[in-house]
Amino acid sequence: MSKLKIALLQIAPENSLDKQLTNGIIACKKAHQQGADIALFPEMWSDGYEIPQDKMALEHLAITTDSDFIKEFGRLAKELEMAIAITFLENNEGKIQNSVIIFDRHGKNILHYAKVHTCDFGDERMLTRGNDFYVADLDTKIGTIKVGSMICFDREFPESGRILMLKGAELVLVPNACPMEINRLSQLRGRAFENMFAIATANYPQDKPD
Repeated sequence: MSKLKIALLQIAPENSLDKQLTNGIIACKKAHQQGADIALFPEMWSDGYEIPQDKMALEHLAITTDSDFIKEFGRLAKELEMAIAITFLENNEGKIQNSVIIFDRHGKNILHYAKVHTCDFGDERMLTRGNDFYVADLDTKIGTIKVGSMICFDREFPESGRILMLKGAELVLVPNACPMEINRLSQLRGRAFENMFAIATANYPQDKPD
């Protein structure tokens, strides 16, 4: 029986969008060579989870869904015939959000999600929260899979997983940017167990962001 293979791109960020793009492409190509069906980036890959507290600086870092950065990963997904979940600091018509887009293996944008449970007790107070959780059909070489996404702090709320389950999710992709100690790992495990779906999470390497 064929198995779905997910690449967790635990790579260190650099200090420019161009470098993030280049390193992201290299990581995706390596994942493809290793037989991945899906490549998942850590949280807010476009700027390495940097959230300036100055509004102008924040807006300068944020990108739109029709930016060259996002389009390139759509093109790459089609070229490699591999789904890519790319994460970014988004400028959504003036709202700055923590977002992920999932491109299927044909390069089609099948899911666009903005983090609902932003960490308003910290730097994320500068961001605008998303409004809902979404599930989409992901065409893979082993068949169609119902896929959804949570981002980092979303895992702490049982409602996040339950909404995704009720919408039919079989696999939930979770970009992350915080130390994955036992309690946070247990939360992810709990969301998977109570909703009977698979979870894959990708984090940054040690010391990034903290």
